[in-house]
Amino acid sequence: MRHRPLRRTGRDNLPSELSGFIGRGAELAALGRLLEDSRLVTVTGAGGVGKSRLVLAAARAAAGGAREAAEEVPQAQEAQARGARGAHAPGPERHRDGVRLAELAGVRDPGLLELTLSEALGLTDHTTRPPRAVLAEHLADQHLLLVLDGFEHLVEETAALVRELLLRSPGLRVLAAGRRPLDLEGECVFPLAPPVAEEALELLAARASAADPAFAVTGANRAELVELCARLDGIPLALELAAGRLRTLSPAQVLARLEDPFGLLTGGARGALPRHRALRTAIGWSHELCTPAERLLWARLSVFAGQFDLEAAEYVCAGPDMPVEGVLDLVGELLAQSLLVREETAAGVRFRMLETVRLYGAGWLESLGDAVRLRRRHRDWYMGLATWCELDWFSPRQYEVAALVEVELPNLRLALECCLDEPDELHLGQYLAGTLWFFWAGCGRLTEGRHWLDRTLDAAGGAATHCTSSRLKALWVLGYVAALQGDATASMCALHECRDAAARSGNRVAAAYAVHRLGCLALVSDDMARARELLGEALEQYRAAGELNSNVLMCQVELGMALAFLGDLPGALALCGEVREICEERGEFWTKAYALYVLAYAALEAGGTREARRLLTECVEVNHAFNDLVGLVLALELLALVTVAEGDPAEAAVLQGAAEPLWGGVGLQLFGSGYFNAPRRACRERAGELLGAERYAAYEAEGRELNRQSLVVRALRGAASAPRQAGAPGGMPGPRVSRSTAPADQP
Repeated sequence: MRHRPLRRTGRDNLPSELSGFIGRGAELAALGRLLEDSRLVTVTGAGGVGKSRLVLAAARAAAGGAREAAEEVPQAQEAQARGARGAHAPGPERHRDGVRLAELAGVRDPGLLELTLSEALGLTDHTTRPPRAVLAEHLADQHLLLVLDGFEHLVEETAALVRELLLRSPGLRVLAAGRRPLDLEGECVFPLAPPVAEEALELLAARASAADPAFAVTGANRAELVELCARLDGIPLALELAAGRLRTLSPAQVLARLEDPFGLLTGGARGALPRHRALRTAIGWSHELCTPAERLLWARLSVFAGQFDLEAAEYVCAGPDMPVEGVLDLVGELLAQSLLVREETAAGVRFRMLETVRLYGAGWLESLGDAVRLRRRHRDWYMGLATWCELDWFSPRQYEVAALVEVELPNLRLALECCLDEPDELHLGQYLAGTLWFFWAGCGRLTEGRHWLDRTLDAAGGAATHCTSSRLKALWVLGYVAALQGDATASMCALHECRDAAARSGNRVAAAYAVHRLGCLALVSDDMARARELLGEALEQYRAAGELNSNVLMCQVELGMALAFLGDLPGALALCGEVREICEERGEFWTKAYALYVLAYAALEAGGTREARRLLTECVEVNHAFNDLVGLVLALELLALVTVAEGDPAEAAVLQGAAEPLWGGVGLQLFGSGYFNAPRRACRERAGELLGAERYAAYEAEGRELNRQSLVVRALRGAASAPRQAGAPGGMPGPRVSRSTAPADQP
């Protein structure tokens, strides 16, 4: 069975080029030299001048150089060369930990800046630590190039964060692109001008021939094309917009029409730079050449953040003046005119407006007086999308749902902000933040989930006493998220408020969720007797209410965990075996992985290492695909114990060492739980005895060097090569983990 990872975990996350990078050779070389000597380089320039394309080209060059160095230079030679070069090692060595891109143009909430960088770096953190501290800790010993694109609307927050990260991370280098500098000490500013005339003509010709293969620069049209480039000041975005028109107009016709009839577009702001006026003229000229319906759609599409699909565009933008059946053709026209970009994503085809084009459309939407209505329609669409995704999470489409929400996250954030902007609609924000529980808890987004849950609940202020079903949902989800973060106090407060309010209002479903999550909190707090009581009570309440979904099945799995930890393996097997059957019938993977963990635990207790390995292999694969760090690290540590029981203590030590850093994102060994940490301690004790302290430490250190992707590949590969005996060498039975390692004060 193959599962699609939701997030890249390699050395870089740079997007592939959709069209060739033309010209800019001198600028690219100069930028490369600056990156050799400066730790912070900021490319500045007007909108549309090509800042993003240039920094991405420089980043790809840096990433390619780093990969070549890693692949071609043996480790010993690399270390020797590094010593000879000293602190001024050039290019590839400077970025040996990779090149990562963080796109900031779509980040509206400054509170999400650190989370966006964490996502770009592939970090998942389930704790309550400030995201800035997590970033600084991760980058402290990294030699990495971080690329920040489109920060100008968050310049103060970005500057403060970059300054702190550079101070605390000596090996970090930052390449930024924006319309203004960060104004930090040591910053090297690289002002980017439009390309020279020859490169501008080459770019225009390349884009025009891509739109119309019959297009060519000839002796007859060359002078007009050169004049067109000059009239647009060679600005790449303006040239690309013009190239789209050369499919239907001759160069002479384009020149004739390149006059803006609106004074505010031709002149721009008094004293504005010519290139600013030229870009605004080009966009305004493109706007003028659109039909009235195309202009209207352009304005309405500006409410989207980042990518959107056709169905969303049809719902949000259609109306009496724009029939839904006509939206597809209009999108096609905007695409043909380079006003939209088509992109392939994990969730299918999406469209996107360049930020400069989107801002122009947003201005027109405001002038039409229709912005508020369109933002509400946008919010309503994504409320519906979240509702559908929550229902479809309990189905064979679970992976597709996870990929869809990942792609649509910028628009979901915008919908949450819309709810927070209107006091009368805070309940909608609570509903939306609560409905996304599966993404927050199941796909490694606890920190962001906590951010939105806290904001939507806190914004209610004095309205907190009025507990709608939306608020109750947000409360139990907050309790769940906080429990997984190890914040027992916040979890307890939210869950007790939810339970008491649900009892007063007669909301049986919300009451069951509150009791369930109180049981989950008891489980991770090592109070197994209390967990067994609460989870059993919640399960009865779910059944009485007719509730069946991933949460209900997870309640049954957690009850099975409690029973297994208390030594009732038959009870745990019965509960989790039933969950496994239901999940396979419904096509549910996420909860099934936790059921398999309990079944593997029971199999290992009975000495069945082969069965335990088979079950845990699927656990690792599923949890990695969903980016569920809690499930992943638990499965890996139990797999390490299986490996030592199979007679390979060295590989067990490697797996144990590789799992150790993952705990940094979960919390101190699942908040100090003796039960959940028993496999780790048993593996360390048994493998240490067989290898000796020095060899065990060496293998463990080897594991700590593995990144998450390499670790998962290694763990899955072990399934094919693992020894087939059930015990360790000399007939030593597989270790039992519950009785000898449970806390002394527990049953």
